[in-house]
Amino acid sequence: MKLLCFGIAKEILGGSTIDVPQDHETVGDLRSWLIHEYPELNRLQGFMIAINQSYALDQDEITHNDELALLPPVSGG
Repeated sequence: MKLLCFGIAKEILGGSTIDVPQDHETVGDLRSWLIHEYPELNRLQGFMIAINQSYALDQDEITHNDELALLPPVSGG
């Protein structure tokens, strides 16, 4: 599966897309894997994961056809 990365997350993960193992059943599983593989993500307070262009909750299921994206917190001004 491909994970699209935006903003500071793109810098932390080393590119605009990364390959993730397909064995993640939920967004929570993916979030745990990301934090384990990229500990620097811990400095992002409340990063979100989207499935098919909609914000997802940790209990939401992931299928191999889903478009996944990692979205860092947004600040305004």
